[in-house]
Amino acid sequence: MRNMTKINGPLLRCGLVAAASMVVANAQAATFGISSAPPVAPPASPAVASTFNLSATAAFISQPDGASIYSWGYGCSAGTAVFKPDSNAGTCTTMQLPGPTLIVTEGDTVTVTLTNNLPPAAGRTSILFPGFDVTAIGGSAGLLAKEASVGGSVTYSFVAKTPGTHSYYSGTQGDLQVEMGLYGALVVIPKLTGSGGNLPKNYVKTANSPNTCFGPGAKVPLKADEDDQRLAAAAYDHPAACYDREYLFQFSELDPVIHRQAEEQSGVPCAVSTGCMTVATEPYHPTYYMINGRSFPDDTDPSYAEQYPHQPYNGNPHMHPGELVLLRIVGQGRMQHPFHEHANHVRVLARDGNLLLNGAGSLAGPLMFTTSTTPGLAMDGIFQWTGKGLNWDVFGHGKKNGVAIVTNDDSNHCVPDANGYFTNGSTAAGHATGSEPNYYEWCGDHGKSLESKPFGNVGDDGPITLPDPTIVANGAWYGGSPYLGGEATVRAVGSTPIPPSGTVANDPGEEAGFAYMWHSHNEREITTNNIFPGGMMMMMLVDPWVFTIDEAK
Repeated sequence: MRNMTKINGPLLRCGLVAAASMVVANAQAATFGISSAPPVAPPASPAVASTFNLSATAAFISQPDGASIYSWGYGCSAGTAVFKPDSNAGTCTTMQLPGPTLIVTEGDTVTVTLTNNLPPAAGRTSILFPGFDVTAIGGSAGLLAKEASVGGSVTYSFVAKTPGTHSYYSGTQGDLQVEMGLYGALVVIPKLTGSGGNLPKNYVKTANSPNTCFGPGAKVPLKADEDDQRLAAAAYDHPAACYDREYLFQFSELDPVIHRQAEEQSGVPCAVSTGCMTVATEPYHPTYYMINGRSFPDDTDPSYAEQYPHQPYNGNPHMHPGELVLLRIVGQGRMQHPFHEHANHVRVLARDGNLLLNGAGSLAGPLMFTTSTTPGLAMDGIFQWTGKGLNWDVFGHGKKNGVAIVTNDDSNHCVPDANGYFTNGSTAAGHATGSEPNYYEWCGDHGKSLESKPFGNVGDDGPITLPDPTIVANGAWYGGSPYLGGEATVRAVGSTPIPPSGTVANDPGEEAGFAYMWHSHNEREITTNNIFPGGMMMMMLVDPWVFTIDEAK
């Protein structure tokens, strides 16, 4: 796996506790995208203009098997893109797959001018913005939308009335043009009506519990060395829609036979505005399955990595225990994809910007074992990892011969808050977020060993016996401990050297987290051109609060 420098325990197969520890250097994800430059002076009307200039252009994308595949995509055609989040220094070429994520605010008047720079043989093209009342200027009438002829433009306008995650894609010959890569995501940031306009309405912090909602920038003091990469404090103007991190995942597939036909015909002289290509889009046999335009392991490389000039967005969600993580999920392409997020279910907030509420106004979305993506459908959901329910102390505070192991690093205690977690809502003072190695530990499992017959110090009556580490693991990636946190390596040493002699251990001050495989539950879709591993797969990483997660890259 690329960029993974150290593993802190065995990477177990699906169906087991799919946890290991690793470092993925500079490969964190976020909801990267572009927004319109703010106007120099306030507009005459209350509406704010968000203006984007996009092009539909041909280029080549890459796959992990070395294939270079002719594709089409939307990109930036004119003007300077303003990249979001604010600390992000991104790029926007004339073609990318998926297209640029357009980030606007609820109530904005959005204007998108599309220029058709496809080969003449491809003919006209367009963009659909489902769920919005769109008007168009210029272009030619098409079946679903106004279309731009090759070399021409068309301008679409609509008011972003519905917050949340949405898709956009070509409305012209969709069986070919969407397959070729003409799709992207639109994120509408909600207007929040709570305290100061930075929090959702009716949000109230629960007594003796951690604060679960922070205004923009207010999250930074909790972990002063981490930038706040959220687009807002909440995904919707609802107190249960707050979140700490966010990630956008667009799922699509690719049939190289279709792309090869389009490439072979791209140079055909053509004077017909509707195009001259005759591409057979059936039978349909995709062999590449992508998340954000990349297949595993390419999706673990950083966003905007120079080796993917036309595939700027990556995967790799990264989080601390207890954080509420917003997943923005979009189905692109032609197929459904049953994507499974290991380590917890996903609570669905909304579909296509529509909050799922009951009659009392509370969240009513289901808990999903797999977030099955449907073409054109977007959903928002909340994911959280805490370690609760594993029935062992993931931070490695164990017992030996029935006696608790006491260390001098103050990491052996666990004072529960009102919900049972060790947080800044605990009754004991002095638990600053980010300073405690076991922050957000589930106190019900504190001191419960993983190992029943340990080779190290940590263990006594645990549910399993880990094999001798000198037999099952050796090499530069071996970290020496199956527990969360680099300092756990120090606690888990005993008669059998951990790590074994000659290996490279995780430094106690470095990252030592758990990695969970997030992947499609369709086995074919975790291959790249029929080779495993690949396709729709990425790694979710959980790190202790003392480790700094840098999402700005």
